[in-house]
Amino acid sequence: MKIYTKTGDSGTTALIGGTRVPKYDLRIHCYGTVDELSSWIGLIRDQEVGTKIANDLVEVLDRLFTIESILACDTSVSKNLIPEISEKDIHFLEDEIDSMTKELPELKSFLLSGGNTIVSYCHIARTICRRVERIVIQLSEEHNINPFILAYLNRLSDYLFVLSRKIGQDNNAKEILWKPRI
Repeated sequence: MKIYTKTGDSGTTALIGGTRVPKYDLRIHCYGTVDELSSWIGLIRDQEVGTKIANDLVEVLDRLFTIESILACDTSVSKNLIPEISEKDIHFLEDEIDSMTKELPELKSFLLSGGNTIVSYCHIARTICRRVERIVIQLSEEHNINPFILAYLNRLSDYLFVLSRKIGQDNNAKEILWKPRI
């Protein structure tokens, strides 16, 4: 299989099912931004985060690839079987959030990003996840989107925030609280 097909040279690309759309189509923007998020999560996984977190991030990457597939599918013409996101995927994130939160000090203020390179990677991934969520909400106004996708993305950004705190704690990074100058 060749990596290049030349079919996109004119500025269009095919959705799963064969429908051709401009490369600036909102669907392409959505799954391209999910791909960007996946790249950052892969970078986090490649750091020294421990086996448990690395394995959990592989699960997250798998679910994000599923979301990309769903967003790339023109269900009006495609006969392909596409995996789904379900409530159990959301529960996985919630369980991990709860587990990590038990080990962290209570937070009573917003945090400034940073403190450690891996923590910063988590914050970058979190903000990209929020962007994906906004774009998918916009897409859902035009197309029928599984509501579990939106819930998953919302929970994933929470997971990435808590993960940043957990990794910071594991690496003795100081959390800097935001103190509004009022």
